[in-house]
Amino acid sequence: MNTDLQLLPIGTQVVTRTALHTPSGEVTRPAGSVGVVRQLPADLQHAYRIQFPDGREQTFLRRDLEVRKQHQTPDLPEAPAWTQWVQYRCIVGSRAFGLDTEDSDTDRRGFYLAPADRHWSLWGLPEQLENDATQETYWELQKFLTLALKANPNVLECLYTPRVETASPLAVELLSMRGAFLSTLVYQTYNGYVLSQFKKLDADLRNHGEIRWKHAMHLIRLLLSGTAVLERGEVSVHVGEHRESLLAIKRGEMPWAEVNAWRLELHARFDRALTRTTLPERPDYEGVNAFLVRARRSMLDVNG
Repeated sequence: MNTDLQLLPIGTQVVTRTALHTPSGEVTRPAGSVGVVRQLPADLQHAYRIQFPDGREQTFLRRDLEVRKQHQTPDLPEAPAWTQWVQYRCIVGSRAFGLDTEDSDTDRRGFYLAPADRHWSLWGLPEQLENDATQETYWELQKFLTLALKANPNVLECLYTPRVETASPLAVELLSMRGAFLSTLVYQTYNGYVLSQFKKLDADLRNHGEIRWKHAMHLIRLLLSGTAVLERGEVSVHVGEHRESLLAIKRGEMPWAEVNAWRLELHARFDRALTRTTLPERPDYEGVNAFLVRARRSMLDVNG
């Protein structure tokens, strides 16, 4: 296991990795002994003072200690190249919204599905893979589906973005049934995200006397997108005719009073759309679950 590069707090239970001996070679403290940190070293090059159940205290360097909780966790096998199991890769964010500029990053999202033996192993699977350097995030299929069923805007946009780079036959099947994820839960979830953006704007005004215009732009964009879902039964990723107005907000060229008036108008439209929508109250859990089971079965004989 990797040695922690930070000082362990006093009171941390540890396991010794090496034994202590007398000058004649007699073991006075065997490896695997459990103790508690009683005194910290001045730095990582010096020793900790550890107290053991028999009341005695002895000193150990950090490299000769493991945190007890970590000691009880099995070493992970060599990390597999999880990205080889990516089934779906798409571009989202500003480049998919049509709001990109020369400085915009390219955000990629999608899902992965590992072989069954990896999924069933003692170590399980990470719920998501992230690479900050390349702006990529891939969710494990079940996590991806769960988020989509909850009407998570980021995941719904993955399913509806026109900028798809990789799609396995399994992903194509999922895209063909993406309407199964849409329901009036969109109203609650998108409102939650809108409230989050508005909270950021309010905090900016209170703390800095001005708002961050990017937050204002995303608030308007989310309202436009959520309303479109309820009215038309699909997620509109590209902002279309609203592009220039949204970019004007981002640049701070539209007065806040005008932005706020647009926000209130969109809120009212969003509320009306809820009363008129043809979307069901809940998504198609049964259909999505059946898809997940089929997907899992398809990986039974795949080597990983």
